[in-house]
Amino acid sequence: MKAKVHLQLPMELTHAHARDWLKSLIIALRQEGERQITVDASRLTRFDSSALAVLLACRREALSNNKTFVVSQMPDQLRQLARVYGVSDLLQSANGLD
Repeated sequence: MKAKVHLQLPMELTHAHARDWLKSLIIALRQEGERQITVDASRLTRFDSSALAVLLACRREALSNNKTFVVSQMPDQLRQLARVYGVSDLLQSANGLD
């Protein structure tokens, strides 16, 4: 049994696609029985603040299901955007992966 679940973000996560991606990620998160949910953001190259909204909503969902939530391979620009919006502390990085 795996210790972590890896959900993969797409290359593009903008307002136009955020709702669909959020639905997909929440479905996957709910179906998973593991306690730690890891979202891999390594492929993310085109995004806006909607990407943060999706990650924060996934985090809320994970916490409401007694799961931990981390983001691995967060692009520097997304990390900077999270700092600007004051949410960087909410989006923890996976251990040593960033």
